[in-house]
Amino acid sequence: MSPTFLAATTDKNLELVLRVLPAIVVVLAASAVCGRLAMLVKQPRVLGEMVAGVLLGPTLFGALFPDAQKAVFTAEVKPVLYVLSTIGLTLFMFLVGAGLDHAGGNGRKETRNAAVLAVSGIVPSLLLGVASGHLLHDRLSRPDVTPFEFALFIGGALSITAFPMLARILYERGLENSRIGRMTLLGASVDDAAAWCFLAVLSALHADAGALHALRTIGLTVVFTVVMLTVVSRLLCPMGAQVQRTGRFGFDQMYVVVGIALLAGLFTDYIGIYSVFGGFVAGLAMPRDPAFRQALHDRMMDLVCVLLLPIFFTFSGLNTELGGLAGWAMIGPFLLIFAAGFAGKYVGCALAMRGIGFGWRESWAVGGLMNARGLMILIFINIGLAQGMITKEVFSMLVLVAVLTTAGAVPLYRWALPEHLERRMAPAAQPAAADAPPAEAAPART
Repeated sequence: MSPTFLAATTDKNLELVLRVLPAIVVVLAASAVCGRLAMLVKQPRVLGEMVAGVLLGPTLFGALFPDAQKAVFTAEVKPVLYVLSTIGLTLFMFLVGAGLDHAGGNGRKETRNAAVLAVSGIVPSLLLGVASGHLLHDRLSRPDVTPFEFALFIGGALSITAFPMLARILYERGLENSRIGRMTLLGASVDDAAAWCFLAVLSALHADAGALHALRTIGLTVVFTVVMLTVVSRLLCPMGAQVQRTGRFGFDQMYVVVGIALLAGLFTDYIGIYSVFGGFVAGLAMPRDPAFRQALHDRMMDLVCVLLLPIFFTFSGLNTELGGLAGWAMIGPFLLIFAAGFAGKYVGCALAMRGIGFGWRESWAVGGLMNARGLMILIFINIGLAQGMITKEVFSMLVLVAVLTTAGAVPLYRWALPEHLERRMAPAAQPAAADAPPAEAAPART
């Protein structure tokens, strides 16, 4: 929009709209192009959307056309993008939770295996990350951040599995309700819940809020989860039964479910765990009736993924400057952090899966999937950057770790479980035995 026209506009709300809408159109165009290119090279569309966000920041768009980039993403536009991205993340995680078939499979054994997977996904990466952070503190940290805090932050960031990113990969391949898919999603959800509790403790230490504040946050999180999965879940059962019986999912039901998702996100934001966790728990509390779950997915998923999630990737990309990592002074620390994150997740999860009785192919496949960490580590490090726990150089390093580990997730999965093996594992043919092969994925969604 031309500056002359904006200068003649007296309505400030209209002026804001005229600045925000072009920015969103640019985001959608870049995401569409990069998403399609990612699919052409056999990567998930979401990885292309994530790269698009980085390219729209100072790394490419800002470097080549700095005036145009500042004109599109003005200071007034950025807060609006932040609000939209937070709503999008919350609703996406809500849909992931609502679509997760946590009643499928051998429940007790599957839950136990997911717990083992979650621990193996957290502990090795956390320890390697802490060691890397301790070694790199003097070179990379802000002077007001102690070595202990910096090391814990790096360890916590590397221990995350990108739950929404993993969910998008599984949904695009139709694997979300296979045995491996359910277990991986459950293990990743435990990883991320632990990461937010960990970040709450770290934030309290950094702000000198004290241990009681962190314990309060963790305690309220537990209470919230129990209430949602018992009281709220039971209250919603009649609505699910009605949709299953009539086949109708109207505006009345949409008001209820969207309101619950946003209120859950608001509450967890308020207690310091971040809204995405609240959205996921709200999704788990939704009725499990197949017709209800399908209608909810059909009504909301495409809009959330096409419009709102790319805005978050762009908001993160605006804080990412990969050009600053050039030179051996930064490449060495980056390689150390990347190696710690990659080995901790990939090897740690694969060995744990093998230890609980899975074959090597399944084990390496899950290790590859758990190594995807793009979206959640972006949220984690955005909070760290906002709170002054890391510098922009460290932020950019961790963004690059997110891109590379996520880019490797699907190739590593396909290397371990080629399509001809994946096709043999159909849900209808899944044996009842606990150690039966995992279910076949539905055709991959694009």
